[in-house]
Amino acid sequence: MDIAQEFPIQRVIDEEGQLVGDRSGVSDEQVREFYRWLVTLRTLDQRAWNLQRQGRIGTYPPFSGQEATQIGAVAALQKDDWICGSYRDWAALSYAGVPLSYPLLNSMGHAVSGRIPDGVNALPVQVVIAAQTLHAVGLAWSSALQNQGRVALTFFGDGATSQGDFHESLNLASVVKAPVVFLCQNNQWAISVPIARQMNSQTIAQRALAYNIEGIRVDGNDILAVYQTLREVVGRVREGRGPALIEAVTYRLGAHTTADDPTRYRPSEEEQRLSHGEPVARLRRYMLGNGLLTEDENKQVEEAAKATVEEAVQAAENFPKGSPEEVFDHVYAELTPQLRQQRAEFQQRIQEGGTARG
Repeated sequence: MDIAQEFPIQRVIDEEGQLVGDRSGVSDEQVREFYRWLVTLRTLDQRAWNLQRQGRIGTYPPFSGQEATQIGAVAALQKDDWICGSYRDWAALSYAGVPLSYPLLNSMGHAVSGRIPDGVNALPVQVVIAAQTLHAVGLAWSSALQNQGRVALTFFGDGATSQGDFHESLNLASVVKAPVVFLCQNNQWAISVPIARQMNSQTIAQRALAYNIEGIRVDGNDILAVYQTLREVVGRVREGRGPALIEAVTYRLGAHTTADDPTRYRPSEEEQRLSHGEPVARLRRYMLGNGLLTEDENKQVEEAAKATVEEAVQAAENFPKGSPEEVFDHVYAELTPQLRQQRAEFQQRIQEGGTARG
C-alpha cells in the first residue's frame, strides 16, 4: 500500500504561483500582510548571515525557506496560546511579537534574547533537539487541567523525529489528550543527513497512526495552505479532540548554520529544483499574477523591509554589553550555594585581571 496517498499534501498555490486550492478563508489584506512579513523576515535572515561573515555576530542558524510554515502557523493561533520553538524558529517568534533584534542578540550571546516579552506566550528557543516537544505537552496538559482553553504549538525539524523525546511527547499527549499541535518542518535534511537516511517511512505524518492521533501533510512553502490547515487543526485540538501531528514539507534554502557548507553533501540539481517554489517567490508570483501586487509596490515592500531590519541591527549592536558572570544568571530563580561560590570566584578573577578559565 502506498501510504503516502493516505496523507496527501494540502496546497492552495503551487510552485508557479497558480491557485490550485481554495483560499476563500484568507482575505486580500491578509495575503498582503503575509507577504510583507515573508519579505521582512527573509531580509533579516540574509542580513544575519552577512553579519556573521563580517564577524559582527556569532554562529547563526538560517531559516530561509521555512518562513511560510512558521508565520502561517502562528497566524492561526490565539494570543494566549503557547509557542515552543527550536533555535531555527525565530520567524515564528518574531511574528508572535518578539523583537527582530532578538535573533541577532541571541547569536551575540546576550541572555536578553531568552527573556520573552510580556504578552507573548512563548518559551525561549530550544537548542536541545526535540526537547521543546516535551515542554509543549506539559504546557498543553496543564492548560487542559485548568480549563484554560489554550493550545500549545511546537515546531521541530525532520531530524527531531529521530529523537526519543519526540516519540515520548506524542505518546503522552495522545494518552492524556493534551491540546498540542506538533508541527514538523520537514526541510529534507538533518544537517547533512537526508530524510531517506533518517527513516524508512514514506512520510512523517503517518507516524500519527502509531499514537492514534490526527496526521496531516501540508505544503510548507505555501503560506496560505499552512494558515488554513493550521486554523482548522488548531480549532479541532482546542475542542478537545486530542493532539495532532502536521508535516510541513518544505526545503532548507541554505546551510544548517553559518558553520555548515551544504555544497559538500547536497546536490546542486536538488537545490535548483526544490528552491524554485520557495515561499517568498511563490507568493510574489501569485500576487503579481492576480492583481494583489505591482512591481512598484513590491519595491516599496522590499525597501521597507530593509529599513526595518536595519533598525533591528542597530538595536542589537547598540545593546549594552553584558558581563561574563552573567553566565550564572537566568538559570535558577535563586542560585545554589555552589553556583554562588563559583560566581564570586569568577568575579574575583576578573577583578584581578586574570583569566576566567579553570
